[in-house]
Amino acid sequence: MIDDAILAQAAALLERCKTAGIMLATAESCTGGLIAAALTAIAGSSAVVDRGFVTYSNEAKTELVGVDPAAIATHGAVSEVVARAMAEGALARSRAALTVAVTGLAGPGGGNAEKPVGLVWFGCARTGQPTAAAHHVFRGDRTEIRRAAVAQALAMLSARA
Repeated sequence: MIDDAILAQAAALLERCKTAGIMLATAESCTGGLIAAALTAIAGSSAVVDRGFVTYSNEAKTELVGVDPAAIATHGAVSEVVARAMAEGALARSRAALTVAVTGLAGPGGGNAEKPVGLVWFGCARTGQPTAAAHHVFRGDRTEIRRAAVAQALAMLSARA
């Protein structure tokens, strides 16, 4: 799952954050910890990576990163509101100054017309700045969707580092 391109992207992000003195944290649903795995595959990552939250269930989103259950009930777990809340919760519950959150539908089932398989919402929070959010609809099988989500999350972190 962690190919050379992702590892290179992770290494560049870690170097940028190390130089800037920024710690990172992740809050991951559909990627199941793959972003944190890509980051920690790089030797020396402990200087930058504080922690990763795998918040696959709605209960984990609430218990680990403080997502309001009403937000999940109203907007769904795969939504801008929840992605932002996950990123902000990870920021509040870690030593990190920069976090990324991912929540989506990796498939093969579970999608519908409004929220198709491949839809992934991202949140990115940095201390002292507004939380950013974006979504993408990735194509491919479950592995390809998750890989693309990891690459996009690393790119989002790099843009804010």
